[in-house]
Amino acid sequence: MILDEAVTDARLATWEFDGARGWLEEARQHPMEPLAAEVWVTDPAFEYVLLVKHRVRGWVPPGGKVEPGEGPRAAAARELLEETGLRTELLPEPAAVAVRSYRADWSPTLGLSYAAIVGRDVPLGGEQDQPAAWFRLDADWDSVFPEDRERIRAYAGRLAAGRAVGSR
Repeated sequence: MILDEAVTDARLATWEFDGARGWLEEARQHPMEPLAAEVWVTDPAFEYVLLVKHRVRGWVPPGGKVEPGEGPRAAAARELLEETGLRTELLPEPAAVAVRSYRADWSPTLGLSYAAIVGRDVPLGGEQDQPAAWFRLDADWDSVFPEDRERIRAYAGRLAAGRAVGSR
């Protein structure tokens, strides 16, 4: 079942924000709003993040709604392809799980953040009205979710530290 996959990935996520795991357990008792999935794409040096320009939300990681019958990981990969033209393997462990409202008139919903590492030399495609661009992780970008900047920076730092330890 799709919700079971979301619960499993929420438990595996490196970080939890907004009391997401508890929120998910409570939400499972009622009809649930659509799940959301996104991908935090960094370059191999962990200095840049790939974002897309959303017409309302500003610069955000590629992502969107999990469609009926689709798992959150598959949705994240699909959204990444649609919005950036990138077809790449997502890292095995989800980066984060959070609860947020994507529009003022929507109920809060669970969002799973997956991660991928892609070279900045790979050509970008995607949706014309929602361009993708690389941003330095130490820069600021305009977004309705400003907390994402620190979350993504911290996660990239964790990946970089893990790579440094593993390369010895």
